[in-house]
Amino acid sequence: LIYVLYWKKLFLTHFLLHIIHNACCMFTTFDITPTTIVQFTMGATGDVVKARYSYVYVYEGGQWKIAHHHSSVMPEGIDIAQPITEPEVRGLFHLWNDALATLDPDAVAKRYAKEGVLLPTVSDVPRTDYASIKDYFVNFLQKKPQGIILESNVMIGTNWCQDAGIYEFDLLGDKVKARYSFIYKYEDGEWKIAHHHSSVMPEAQLAGGTVIGDAEVRGLFSLWNDALATLDPDTVAKRYSKKPCLLPTVSDTPRDDYDKIRAYFVDFLQKKPQGKILESWVTSGPDWCMDDGIYEFTMGATGDVVKARYSFVYTLEDGEWKIAHHHSSQMPEEIVPKAMLEEAQKAMA
Repeated sequence: LIYVLYWKKLFLTHFLLHIIHNACCMFTTFDITPTTIVQFTMGATGDVVKARYSYVYVYEGGQWKIAHHHSSVMPEGIDIAQPITEPEVRGLFHLWNDALATLDPDAVAKRYAKEGVLLPTVSDVPRTDYASIKDYFVNFLQKKPQGIILESNVMIGTNWCQDAGIYEFDLLGDKVKARYSFIYKYEDGEWKIAHHHSSVMPEAQLAGGTVIGDAEVRGLFSLWNDALATLDPDTVAKRYSKKPCLLPTVSDTPRDDYDKIRAYFVDFLQKKPQGKILESWVTSGPDWCMDDGIYEFTMGATGDVVKARYSFVYTLEDGEWKIAHHHSSQMPEEIVPKAMLEEAQKAMA
Protein backbone atom coordinates (compact mmCIF):
# COMPACT_ATOMS: atom_id res chain seq x y z
CA LEU A 1 0.00 0.00 0.00
CA ILE A 2 2.80 2.39 0.93
CA TYR A 3 4.54 1.64 -2.39
CA VAL A 4 1.36 2.41 -4.40
CA LEU A 5 0.78 5.70 -2.51
CA TYR A 6 4.39 6.76 -3.18
CA TRP A 7 4.11 6.35 -6.94
CA LYS A 8 0.68 8.01 -7.01
CA LYS A 9 2.15 11.06 -5.19
CA LEU A 10 5.12 11.17 -7.57
CA PHE A 11 2.82 11.02 -10.61
CA LEU A 12 0.62 13.86 -9.31
CA THR A 13 3.70 16.02 -8.62
CA HIS A 14 5.00 15.64 -12.17
CA PHE A 15 1.52 16.25 -13.56
CA LEU A 16 1.19 19.54 -11.62
CA LEU A 17 4.64 20.72 -12.72
CA HIS A 18 3.67 20.04 -16.33
CA ILE A 19 0.50 22.12 -15.93
CA ILE A 20 2.45 24.97 -14.30
CA HIS A 21 5.01 24.98 -17.11
CA ASN A 22 2.30 25.14 -19.79
CA ALA A 23 0.47 27.88 -17.95
CA CYS A 24 3.65 29.94 -17.67
CA CYS A 25 4.37 29.58 -21.36
CA MET A 26 0.77 30.44 -22.30
CA PHE A 27 0.59 33.65 -20.30
CA THR A 28 4.02 35.12 -21.00
CA THR A 29 3.91 38.35 -23.01
CA PHE A 30 7.40 38.03 -24.50
CA ASP A 31 8.59 36.50 -27.74
CA ILE A 32 10.20 33.44 -26.14
CA THR A 33 12.18 30.94 -28.17
CA PRO A 34 12.52 27.28 -27.21
CA THR A 35 16.11 27.97 -26.18
CA THR A 36 15.07 30.42 -23.42
CA ILE A 37 16.09 33.55 -25.36
CA VAL A 38 13.93 36.66 -25.35
CA GLN A 39 14.10 39.50 -27.89
CA PHE A 40 13.00 43.07 -27.11
CA THR A 41 12.23 45.89 -29.50
CA MET A 42 12.74 49.30 -27.89
CA GLY A 43 9.88 51.41 -29.21
CA ALA A 44 11.60 54.68 -28.32
CA THR A 45 14.69 53.94 -30.40
CA GLY A 46 13.88 50.96 -32.61
CA ASP A 47 16.80 49.01 -31.14
CA VAL A 48 16.41 45.22 -31.07
CA VAL A 49 18.11 43.41 -28.18
CA LYS A 50 18.38 39.69 -27.45
CA ALA A 51 18.96 38.28 -23.96
CA ARG A 52 18.88 35.01 -22.06
CA TYR A 53 16.26 34.64 -19.30
CA SER A 54 15.13 32.48 -16.40
CA TYR A 55 11.71 32.82 -14.67
CA VAL A 56 10.57 30.92 -11.57
CA TYR A 57 6.85 31.43 -10.76
CA VAL A 58 4.96 30.71 -7.52
CA TYR A 59 1.23 30.53 -6.93
CA GLU A 60 0.54 33.27 -4.42
CA GLY A 61 -2.81 34.71 -3.28
CA GLY A 62 -4.62 33.08 -6.13
CA GLN A 63 -2.16 34.41 -8.76
CA TRP A 64 1.02 33.27 -10.39
CA LYS A 65 3.83 35.68 -9.44
CA ILE A 66 7.48 35.88 -10.46
CA ALA A 67 9.61 34.60 -7.61
CA HIS A 68 12.88 34.71 -9.56
CA HIS A 69 13.84 36.53 -12.78
CA HIS A 70 17.37 36.39 -14.19
CA SER A 71 18.14 38.21 -17.50
CA SER A 72 21.59 38.40 -19.08
CA VAL A 73 23.08 39.66 -22.35
CA MET A 74 24.16 37.17 -24.98
CA PRO A 75 27.72 36.27 -23.96
CA GLU A 76 29.12 36.14 -27.50
CA GLY A 77 28.03 39.75 -27.99
CA ILE A 78 30.10 41.03 -25.09
CA ASP A 79 33.31 42.83 -26.05
CA ILE A 80 36.28 41.13 -24.45
CA ALA A 81 38.78 43.88 -23.67
CA GLN A 82 42.08 43.56 -25.52
CA PRO A 83 44.68 44.47 -22.90
CA ILE A 84 47.01 47.38 -23.67
CA THR A 85 49.22 49.55 -21.45
CA GLU A 86 50.00 53.28 -21.71
CA PRO A 87 53.53 52.65 -23.08
CA GLU A 88 52.01 50.30 -25.68
CA VAL A 89 49.49 52.98 -26.70
CA ARG A 90 52.33 55.46 -27.24
CA GLY A 91 54.15 52.75 -29.19
CA LEU A 92 51.32 52.67 -31.76
CA PHE A 93 52.60 56.04 -33.02
CA HIS A 94 55.83 54.32 -34.09
CA LEU A 95 53.90 51.91 -36.32
CA TRP A 96 52.47 54.91 -38.16
CA ASN A 97 55.82 56.75 -38.18
CA ASP A 98 57.57 53.67 -39.55
CA ALA A 99 54.96 53.54 -42.31
CA LEU A 100 55.83 57.16 -43.16
CA ALA A 101 59.49 56.15 -43.45
CA THR A 102 58.63 53.71 -46.26
CA LEU A 103 57.48 56.71 -48.38
CA ASP A 104 54.68 54.40 -49.59
CA PRO A 105 51.20 56.04 -49.31
CA ASP A 106 49.53 52.61 -49.34
CA ALA A 107 51.58 51.48 -46.33
CA VAL A 108 50.48 54.59 -44.41
CA ALA A 109 46.81 54.34 -45.44
CA LYS A 110 46.73 50.73 -44.20
CA ARG A 111 47.43 51.97 -40.65
CA TYR A 112 43.91 53.48 -40.61
CA ALA A 113 40.70 51.63 -39.69
CA LYS A 114 38.08 50.64 -42.26
CA GLU A 115 36.01 53.69 -41.32
CA GLY A 116 38.94 55.85 -40.29
CA VAL A 117 38.79 59.66 -40.33
CA LEU A 118 41.84 61.86 -40.98
CA LEU A 119 41.74 65.64 -40.42
CA PRO A 120 45.21 66.46 -41.79
CA THR A 121 47.63 69.27 -40.93
CA VAL A 122 47.99 70.81 -44.38
CA SER A 123 44.70 70.09 -46.13
CA ASP A 124 41.21 71.51 -45.53
CA VAL A 125 39.56 68.32 -46.82
CA PRO A 126 38.52 65.63 -44.27
CA ARG A 127 39.67 62.19 -45.43
CA THR A 128 37.11 59.48 -44.60
CA ASP A 129 38.12 56.46 -46.67
CA TYR A 130 41.19 54.57 -47.84
CA ALA A 131 41.44 56.31 -51.21
CA SER A 132 41.27 59.86 -49.85
CA ILE A 133 43.70 59.10 -47.00
CA LYS A 134 46.17 57.60 -49.48
CA ASP A 135 45.75 60.65 -51.74
CA TYR A 136 46.80 62.98 -48.91
CA PHE A 137 49.96 61.02 -48.20
CA VAL A 138 50.98 60.89 -51.88
CA ASN A 139 51.87 64.59 -51.53
CA PHE A 140 52.84 64.71 -47.86
CA LEU A 141 55.41 61.92 -48.19
CA GLN A 142 57.36 63.97 -50.73
CA LYS A 143 58.62 65.95 -47.73
CA LYS A 144 60.05 62.71 -46.24
CA PRO A 145 58.44 63.33 -42.84
CA GLN A 146 59.69 61.73 -39.64
CA GLY A 147 58.09 62.55 -36.32
CA ILE A 148 58.74 62.38 -32.60
CA ILE A 149 56.26 62.81 -29.76
CA LEU A 150 57.07 65.71 -27.42
CA GLU A 151 54.02 65.48 -25.12
CA SER A 152 51.51 62.66 -24.79
CA ASN A 153 48.28 62.06 -22.86
CA VAL A 154 46.79 58.56 -22.98
CA MET A 155 43.31 57.16 -22.24
CA ILE A 156 42.36 53.48 -22.47
CA GLY A 157 38.90 51.91 -22.88
CA THR A 158 37.46 48.59 -24.01
CA ASN A 159 39.13 47.86 -27.34
CA TRP A 160 39.89 51.53 -27.91
CA CYS A 161 42.55 53.93 -26.75
CA GLN A 162 43.51 57.55 -27.28
CA ASP A 163 46.82 59.36 -27.51
CA ALA A 164 46.71 63.17 -27.70
CA GLY A 165 49.52 65.68 -27.44
CA ILE A 166 52.22 67.49 -29.41
CA TYR A 167 54.55 66.00 -32.01
CA GLU A 168 57.36 67.44 -34.11
CA PHE A 169 58.25 66.54 -37.69
CA ASP A 170 61.45 66.82 -39.65
CA LEU A 171 60.42 67.82 -43.19
CA LEU A 172 63.53 67.85 -45.37
CA GLY A 173 65.43 69.59 -42.57
CA ASP A 174 62.63 71.93 -41.45
CA LYS A 175 61.25 71.33 -37.95
CA VAL A 176 57.47 71.69 -37.59
CA LYS A 177 55.44 71.24 -34.40
CA ALA A 178 51.77 70.29 -34.42
CA ARG A 179 49.05 69.14 -32.04
CA TYR A 180 47.67 65.64 -32.57
CA SER A 181 44.87 63.29 -31.50
CA PHE A 182 44.94 59.60 -32.35
CA ILE A 183 42.02 57.33 -31.43
CA TYR A 184 42.84 53.69 -32.04
CA LYS A 185 40.40 50.76 -32.21
CA TYR A 186 41.08 47.03 -32.12
CA GLU A 187 39.96 45.78 -35.54
CA ASP A 188 40.53 42.34 -37.05
CA GLY A 189 43.23 41.53 -34.51
CA GLU A 190 45.18 44.80 -34.96
CA TRP A 191 45.20 48.27 -33.46
CA LYS A 192 44.17 50.69 -36.22
CA ILE A 193 43.73 54.49 -36.35
CA ALA A 194 40.00 55.25 -36.22
CA HIS A 195 40.47 59.01 -35.84
CA HIS A 196 43.50 61.24 -36.49
CA HIS A 197 43.36 65.02 -36.07
CA SER A 198 46.52 67.06 -36.67
CA SER A 199 46.69 70.87 -36.48
CA VAL A 200 49.38 73.54 -36.49
CA MET A 201 50.26 75.24 -33.20
CA PRO A 202 47.66 78.03 -32.84
CA GLU A 203 49.90 80.53 -31.05
CA ALA A 204 52.26 80.56 -34.01
CA GLN A 205 49.31 81.36 -36.26
CA LEU A 206 47.98 84.06 -33.94
CA ALA A 207 51.46 85.56 -33.71
CA GLY A 208 51.17 86.24 -37.43
CA GLY A 209 53.15 83.48 -39.13
CA THR A 210 56.73 82.37 -39.63
CA VAL A 211 59.70 84.67 -39.02
CA ILE A 212 63.16 83.50 -40.15
CA GLY A 213 66.62 84.71 -39.17
CA ASP A 214 68.92 86.95 -41.18
CA ALA A 215 71.18 84.09 -42.27
CA GLU A 216 68.19 82.13 -43.61
CA VAL A 217 66.95 85.18 -45.49
CA ARG A 218 70.36 85.65 -47.17
CA GLY A 219 70.38 81.92 -47.95
CA LEU A 220 67.25 82.36 -50.12
CA PHE A 221 69.45 84.13 -52.70
CA SER A 222 71.36 80.86 -53.13
CA LEU A 223 68.16 79.07 -54.19
CA TRP A 224 67.65 81.63 -56.95
CA ASN A 225 71.35 81.57 -57.93
CA ASP A 226 71.30 77.75 -58.07
CA ALA A 227 68.27 78.00 -60.38
CA LEU A 228 70.30 80.31 -62.67
CA ALA A 229 73.04 77.65 -62.80
CA THR A 230 70.60 75.16 -64.36
CA LEU A 231 70.26 77.51 -67.40
CA ASP A 232 66.57 76.50 -67.41
CA PRO A 233 64.21 79.51 -67.55
CA ASP A 234 61.33 77.47 -66.09
CA THR A 235 63.39 76.53 -63.03
CA VAL A 236 64.21 80.20 -62.44
CA ALA A 237 60.63 81.36 -63.01
CA LYS A 238 59.40 78.85 -60.43
CA ARG A 239 61.40 80.69 -57.75
CA TYR A 240 58.90 83.56 -58.04
CA SER A 241 55.52 83.74 -56.28
CA LYS A 242 52.10 83.41 -57.88
CA LYS A 243 51.72 87.20 -58.04
CA PRO A 244 55.28 88.39 -58.66
CA CYS A 245 56.90 91.57 -59.83
CA LEU A 246 60.32 91.54 -61.48
CA LEU A 247 61.99 94.81 -62.49
CA PRO A 248 65.00 93.34 -64.29
CA THR A 249 68.48 94.73 -64.77
CA VAL A 250 68.56 94.80 -68.56
CA SER A 251 64.93 95.20 -69.61
CA ASP A 252 62.58 98.19 -69.34
CA THR A 253 59.51 95.93 -69.13
CA PRO A 254 58.10 95.02 -65.69
CA ARG A 255 57.43 91.28 -65.47
CA ASP A 256 54.34 90.44 -63.41
CA ASP A 257 53.50 86.84 -64.28
CA TYR A 258 55.18 83.49 -64.89
CA ASP A 259 55.34 83.74 -68.68
CA LYS A 260 56.90 87.21 -68.72
CA ILE A 261 59.48 86.27 -66.10
CA ARG A 262 60.36 83.12 -67.99
CA ALA A 263 60.72 85.09 -71.25
CA TYR A 264 63.23 87.45 -69.62
CA PHE A 265 65.40 84.58 -68.41
CA VAL A 266 65.36 82.82 -71.80
CA ASP A 267 67.67 85.63 -73.00
CA PHE A 268 69.49 86.42 -69.76
CA LEU A 269 70.54 82.79 -69.14
CA GLN A 270 72.43 82.71 -72.46
CA LYS A 271 75.09 84.76 -70.64
CA LYS A 272 75.48 81.92 -68.07
CA PRO A 273 75.26 84.28 -65.06
CA GLN A 274 76.42 83.36 -61.56
CA GLY A 275 76.10 85.83 -58.74
CA LYS A 276 77.36 86.54 -55.25
CA ILE A 277 76.20 89.03 -52.63
CA LEU A 278 78.68 91.79 -51.73
CA GLU A 279 76.52 93.78 -49.29
CA SER A 280 73.20 92.82 -47.69
CA TRP A 281 70.61 94.42 -45.43
CA VAL A 282 67.83 92.18 -44.12
CA THR A 283 64.36 92.90 -42.70
CA SER A 284 61.99 90.12 -41.56
CA GLY A 285 58.34 89.89 -40.60
CA PRO A 286 55.62 87.23 -40.23
CA ASP A 287 55.63 85.17 -43.46
CA TRP A 288 57.70 87.76 -45.36
CA CYS A 289 61.28 89.01 -45.47
CA MET A 290 63.39 91.43 -47.48
CA ASP A 291 67.02 91.40 -48.57
CA ASP A 292 68.49 94.58 -50.15
CA GLY A 293 72.03 95.25 -51.21
CA ILE A 294 74.62 94.89 -53.92
CA TYR A 295 75.42 91.72 -55.86
CA GLU A 296 77.97 90.90 -58.51
CA PHE A 297 77.58 88.62 -61.51
CA THR A 298 80.17 86.80 -63.55
CA MET A 299 78.87 86.07 -67.03
CA GLY A 300 80.22 82.63 -67.88
CA ALA A 301 79.66 83.11 -71.60
CA THR A 302 81.89 86.22 -71.84
CA GLY A 303 83.79 86.48 -68.56
CA ASP A 304 82.29 89.93 -67.88
CA VAL A 305 81.82 90.93 -64.25
CA VAL A 306 78.87 93.21 -63.49
CA LYS A 307 77.76 94.83 -60.24
CA ALA A 308 74.13 95.74 -59.58
CA ARG A 309 71.88 96.90 -56.78
CA TYR A 310 69.11 94.50 -55.75
CA SER A 311 65.95 94.23 -53.67
CA PHE A 312 64.30 90.87 -52.97
CA VAL A 313 61.00 90.64 -51.09
CA TYR A 314 60.12 87.05 -50.22
CA THR A 315 56.77 85.65 -49.11
CA LEU A 316 55.89 82.28 -47.58
CA GLU A 317 53.62 80.61 -50.12
CA ASP A 318 52.37 77.00 -49.92
CA GLY A 319 55.11 76.22 -47.40
CA GLU A 320 57.96 77.67 -49.52
CA TRP A 321 59.71 81.02 -49.59
CA LYS A 322 59.12 82.59 -53.00
CA ILE A 323 60.20 85.89 -54.57
CA ALA A 324 57.25 88.30 -54.54
CA HIS A 325 59.27 91.35 -55.65
CA HIS A 326 62.68 91.57 -57.32
CA HIS A 327 64.18 94.88 -58.38
CA SER A 328 67.64 94.83 -59.96
CA SER A 329 69.38 97.91 -61.33
CA GLN A 330 72.83 98.77 -62.64
CA MET A 331 75.13 100.83 -60.43
CA PRO A 332 74.18 104.44 -61.31
CA GLU A 333 77.71 105.83 -61.17
CA GLU A 334 78.72 103.37 -63.88
CA ILE A 335 76.02 104.40 -66.32
CA VAL A 336 75.58 108.13 -65.60
CA PRO A 337 78.46 110.51 -66.42
CA LYS A 338 80.10 111.78 -63.25
CA ALA A 339 79.63 115.42 -64.31
CA MET A 340 75.89 114.91 -64.56
CA LEU A 341 75.81 113.41 -61.07
CA GLU A 342 77.70 116.38 -59.68
CA GLU A 343 75.22 118.77 -61.35
CA ALA A 344 72.31 116.82 -59.94
CA GLN A 345 73.79 116.94 -56.46
CA LYS A 346 74.27 120.72 -56.70
CA ALA A 347 70.69 121.17 -57.87
CA MET A 348 69.45 119.24 -54.85
CA ALA A 349 71.66 121.18 -52.42
